[in-house]
Amino acid sequence: MKKIIGVISDTHGLLRPKALNMLSGSDIIIHAGDIGEIDIIHKLEDIAPLYAVRGNTDRSSWPRKIPSWEIVQFEGLNIYVRHILGEMDIDPASASIDIVITGHTHMPKIDWKNGILFFNPGSAGPIRDRLPVTVGKIIINESGPEPEIIRLM
Repeated sequence: MKKIIGVISDTHGLLRPKALNMLSGSDIIIHAGDIGEIDIIHKLEDIAPLYAVRGNTDRSSWPRKIPSWEIVQFEGLNIYVRHILGEMDIDPASASIDIVITGHTHMPKIDWKNGILFFNPGSAGPIRDRLPVTVGKIIINESGPEPEIIRLM
């Protein structure tokens, strides 16, 4: 058993071909907010089933249909998705969450706390403050989730 969760965030209206290429082959894709344009949703849905949350800059009319947070169940794992980590309104351990996925900071980060994976894929959108342009993958296999940050530029 090997499944792939493609993770992207902070596209801010820019979906690079290289990001699409890196996400191809994913079993599901999670977008952790600040999407920017509805077309990004459609292009990601063409690759795999998509779970997306609304970010703090997703303010026009179309993002109102997108939740501000979501719990995704995939391959026996509970994945909590929210754009801003500081707005998390649950205790992941009490809620049996295995993975917390966030965005917002534009800084890719992999952190383990009490057996829970905290994963921020960074920003796949416009270059900001000399931060890297990245997406993420979480490989699910027998030994559990294996997170990876993929630098696009």
